[in-house]
Amino acid sequence: MASEHEEEVRVLGKWASPFTHRVVLTLKLKGVAYKYFEEDFANKSDDLLKYNPVYKMVPVLIHNGNSLPESLVIVQYIDDTWTNNPLLPQDPYERALACFWLKTLDDKILPAVWNACWSDGRDKAVEEGLESLKILQEALNGKRFFGGETIGMVDIAASFIGYWVDILQEIEGLELLTIEKFPKLYKWSQEFVNHPVIKETLPPRDKLFAFFKASASKNKDSTA
Repeated sequence: MASEHEEEVRVLGKWASPFTHRVVLTLKLKGVAYKYFEEDFANKSDDLLKYNPVYKMVPVLIHNGNSLPESLVIVQYIDDTWTNNPLLPQDPYERALACFWLKTLDDKILPAVWNACWSDGRDKAVEEGLESLKILQEALNGKRFFGGETIGMVDIAASFIGYWVDILQEIEGLELLTIEKFPKLYKWSQEFVNHPVIKETLPPRDKLFAFFKASASKNKDSTA
């Protein structure tokens, strides 16, 4: 029988967004039923303006009438609300360390890698992106996943690295996350995208490639 939590869960998101994917993936891993609503940024829905009036961005989780923005805030809320398959360690130190890497990912690593992906090969941006990937690889510390033998919250937060980067670097003709440069992190990315739940949840690669290819062309045209 479905729990009361599962009956009133909605997600406002964007299909191509790795941040929306964090939320969807977490719900899938927890086995939580939800309704998904795709947002059009050119014509934002009344719900988006109502439930995230500060940033007016996705993702937004609406649970029992209460709303939460920001993907990491949402993911931690889901983990605390549906306690099966915990995504954060129970040990206080390990939990705090995972939270440190969650913050480091969003504050330092993901922005650097994103900038490198759209850098047109500029040396400084690529160098900073590679340095960030090096930091992330060292955080694996010989483990299969950042969460150990199973997917954890840090793995979910790093899904952009695990899937989106491969597509973006191909579009831009870059070599960022490769097996030669980062063998352990590359192996993690392959384990991650081939995890059964994650594999069925990720946006189709060809569709995502076309979306970002069009975005890249549009950006280049606007700066020509």
